[in-house]
Amino acid sequence: SAGCRPPHQKSTPPGKSPNLRQLPARSKAAAAMAGTISRIRLENFMCHSSLDIELGQHVNFITGQNGSGKSAILTALCIAFGCRAKNTQRAATLKDFIKTGCSDAAIAVDINNQGEDAFKPDIYGNLIKLERRITKSSSSTILKDQHGRKVAHRKDDLNEIVEHFNIDVENPCVIMSQDKSREFLHSGNDKDKFKFFFKATLLQRLKELLETIRDQVHKADSDVQELEKSIKPVMRELDELREKIKNMEHIEEIAHDIDNLKKKLAWSWVYEVDQQIEEQTVKLQKLKGRAPACQERIDRNTVVIDKLKKELIEKEENLRSLVGKTREENNMKKSMENNIAEAVKREIELEAEHERGAHMLQRKNGRLNQLQAQLRDFQMQHMQSTQAEASQMEKDMQNIQQQIDHLHSNVTRLREDENEFTAELSGIVKSINDISKEIAENDRRTKQIKSDIADLQRQQSNTVTAFGGQRVLKLLESIETNHKKFESPPIGPIGAHLQLASESWSVAVDSACGGLLDAFIVTCCKDLHVLRECASKVNFNNLRIIVYDFTRPRLIIPDGSLPTTEHPTVLSVIQSENHTVLNVLVDQGHAERQVLVKDYEVGKSLAFDDRMRNIKEVYTSDGDKIFSRRAVQTFYPPTSKKGRPNRLCSSLGEKIAELKNEAEGIQRTIVEKNGQKSKLVKDQCDLEQKIADSKRKREPEEHRLEKKILELDDAKRAFAEINRYAAVDNSELEEDIKKEKNIIVESEQLLQKIKVKLAAASREVNDRREAYKTFMDSVNETGHRASANDELELIKRKLDAAEQEKAHYEGLMTTKVLPAIKMAEAEYADLQQLRQDNFKKASTICPESDMEALNNVAGSTPEQLSATLNRLKQRFDQESRRFGTKLVIVAGKS
Repeated sequence: SAGCRPPHQKSTPPGKSPNLRQLPARSKAAAAMAGTISRIRLENFMCHSSLDIELGQHVNFITGQNGSGKSAILTALCIAFGCRAKNTQRAATLKDFIKTGCSDAAIAVDINNQGEDAFKPDIYGNLIKLERRITKSSSSTILKDQHGRKVAHRKDDLNEIVEHFNIDVENPCVIMSQDKSREFLHSGNDKDKFKFFFKATLLQRLKELLETIRDQVHKADSDVQELEKSIKPVMRELDELREKIKNMEHIEEIAHDIDNLKKKLAWSWVYEVDQQIEEQTVKLQKLKGRAPACQERIDRNTVVIDKLKKELIEKEENLRSLVGKTREENNMKKSMENNIAEAVKREIELEAEHERGAHMLQRKNGRLNQLQAQLRDFQMQHMQSTQAEASQMEKDMQNIQQQIDHLHSNVTRLREDENEFTAELSGIVKSINDISKEIAENDRRTKQIKSDIADLQRQQSNTVTAFGGQRVLKLLESIETNHKKFESPPIGPIGAHLQLASESWSVAVDSACGGLLDAFIVTCCKDLHVLRECASKVNFNNLRIIVYDFTRPRLIIPDGSLPTTEHPTVLSVIQSENHTVLNVLVDQGHAERQVLVKDYEVGKSLAFDDRMRNIKEVYTSDGDKIFSRRAVQTFYPPTSKKGRPNRLCSSLGEKIAELKNEAEGIQRTIVEKNGQKSKLVKDQCDLEQKIADSKRKREPEEHRLEKKILELDDAKRAFAEINRYAAVDNSELEEDIKKEKNIIVESEQLLQKIKVKLAAASREVNDRREAYKTFMDSVNETGHRASANDELELIKRKLDAAEQEKAHYEGLMTTKVLPAIKMAEAEYADLQQLRQDNFKKASTICPESDMEALNNVAGSTPEQLSATLNRLKQRFDQESRRFGTKLVIVAGKS
C-alpha cells in the first residue's frame, strides 16, 4: 500500500521505486482496446523526479514499499484527466503537487485510440497523447496526435475525450483511493453497497433511459394511429376531385382561348412601352441641350471668384499689418487717457481739499466773530446778571439739548440709510462688472466661432488647407512650378494622405500625430534645400521637412514590439495609399506604440496601473494624452481650440451647423445679459439718486447740528460766567480769540499752498488733454486702415456677388436643369426596365414569333384586350358552375 504522508516531501528513495507487473496477455496479436492507457510519464510530481511506465493491454499491478510513490501515480492520472486538487484528498492546490525545490511539474499520458470505439481517429490517429503541465501560478493541458502534433488545448476538448471513453476519475468504481476504499468497506450494509454499485456502474441511469424510451415508443404508436385516422377524409376528398376533373374536360377549349388572349395582352404591354420610349428619347435630347450654357456661366464666375479670393488674401495681410499699428496706437491712447484721468483725479482732490479749507476758514471766522461779540456782551452786561436770567438760560440750554438730540437722531438715521444704499450699490456695480465680463467673453467666443466656421468652410472646399492654411496651397503651387528641380516629388502635407478607419478616433489621432500632419517628406537632402527655398518664397518659414527613402518598403513590425493590449493603436486606425507616409509615422511618431482608448478612466488604468510593455503614450477619444515615465505619471489635456474639430474630421457640414447653432445660442445669451445689465444700470441710477437725496437731506441737518452744538457751548459758557462771583474775567475769551486768530492765519497759509497746487494740477490736466488731442488728430489724419477696410469690404462684396451669381446658376443647374434631365433619364430608365420586365414576362408566356400565328396585336390596346379577357373568364366561370365547381387556371400575369 502507498504511504499516507503529505506529497512531495521527499524524493523516491534509491532502490524503492515502484515495480510494474503485468498478467500474461491472452493473445499477442490482440489489438489494444480504445481508451486504455499505454504509458505514463511523470516529472517533478510529488516524490517522483522522473518516472516512465509502460502499461500492458490487460490488468497491471504496481507494487513497492511505503512512500515509493504508488499512490502518486494514481493521483497523477486523476490530475491528468481533469480532477481538482481537493478531490484527490492529497493537496489543496495544484502547485502543492510540484516536488520540493522545483518550479514546475509535468504529467504525460498515452491513450490507445484503435478499434471501433476510437475517438476522432482521422485527427488523433491510433494514439492520443495527453500532457498536463503545472507551475506555481497556473496549469495547462495539451492534446496531441500519435505524431506529437498539437491538436487542442481547451478543457472542453479533454472533457469530450473523457466522456467518450467513460473515464470518470471521481467515480470510486473507476479509481478508488485508499481513503475511499477504507470508507466504503467500513460503512453501510449489503443493500446500501449494492445500491452504490448499481448507481456507480451507471446501471441506474441506464434503467431510467430505458424507461424513458419505452414511454416515447408508446406515445409514437398512438400518434401514428391518430394520423392514420385523420388522413381518411383527405383520401375521400381526393377521389371526389378526380371525378370532377373528368367532368371539366369539355371546357378546355375556352381555357385555350384565354391562354392565347393572355399572350396577346402580354406582348401588347411591350409594344405600348416601346412607343413611350421613343417619345421620352426626344424629350431627353431637348433637355440635355440646356446644360452647356448654364455650365459656361458657372465656369466664368469660378474664374472671377478665384481672382477675387487671391486679392482678398493680399488685402487681409495688409489689414493685419495695419491692425498691429492700430493696436500700438490704441495702447498709447489708453496710456494717455489713464494719465489724463490721474491728473483730473488729483485736480478734483485738490479742489475738494481747497473747498474744505475755505469752509473751515469761514467757520473759524464766524467763531472769531462770535467770541468777539461775546466779549463785548460780557463787558456790557456783566453787572446785570441775575438769578432769573440764569434760570432762563438753563431752560434755553435744555431746549437746545433736545434739539441737538433730535438732529443727531436724524443724522444717524440718514447715514445708516446712506450706508445701506452704498452697500447695495456696490453689489449692483459688482454684478454689472461680472455681466460685462461675461458679455465680453461671449463676444470673444462669437468672434472665435465665426473664425472657426470660416476655417471649416475653407477646409470643406479644400481639405489640404486644414494642414497649413492658405500658405500650404501657395507652397503646393510653388512645388508644381519647380517640379523639375526635385529628384522625386515631395509628399505632403502628411495629413492630406491619411484616412481613418473610424472618425471616432479623429481627435485622438490628431492629438497623437500633432505637427507631423503638417510636415512634408522628401527623398534626399537636395530636395530638402529645394523645398525649403519654395517655402521661403511663400513665407512658410517654419515648415517641417522629413528626409526619408521613398524606395524603402512598408515596415513590418514584429508582434513582440507591439503593445499587448486589445485596444487599437494609431497605426491600426489610419490608412494611406502611400507606404512612405506610414513608415514616417512609425519612425518619427511611434504610431505603433500610441494606444487609443475611449475615456480617461480606461487610459489611466492602462498607462498607470497595468504598465504594459511597448506602450509609449495613451490617447483618449477626446484628445487627452496620458503617459508614465518611471515613477512620474503625466496627463495633458488637448491643446486644440475649444469647439474646433480636428483636421482629420470629414463631417465638416455637421460641425459647421453645430458651431452656427452654438453662435446663435451665445448671441441669445448676450441679448439676455444685456437686458440684465440694463436693468442693473437702471437700479444703479436709482440707488445713486437715493444716495444723493439722502446726502442732500443729511448735510443741512449736520450744519444745523453743528450750529446747535456751538449755541449750547456758548450757553454753557455764559451760564458759567453768570454763576461767578459777579466779577467778570475776560482772560479766557481773550485767550480763545487769540487762538482762533492764530488758527485762521495758519488756515489761510495752508489754503494758499493748496491753491498753488490746484493751479499746477489744472495746468497739467490742460497740457495732457492738449497732447491727447494732438495725438488723436495725428491718428485721424492717417486713414490707411479705413481705406484698407473699404477696399476689403468692396472685394468681399464683389466676391459675394460673384458667389451668389455662381450659386444662382449652380442652383439653377441643380434644381431645374439637372433634376429635369435626371428625372427624364430616370423615366427613360424606368421605361427601359419596364420594357425588359414586360418583355421577360411576355417571353415567359410565349415567344414573340408566336404572335404571327395569333395575327399579332396591331390595332388593339392592352385595355381592349383586358376587357375581352375578362369576358372570356366570365364565360369560363359560367361553364364551370354548370358542373358545380370552379376551375382555377394558374398562368403568368401580364
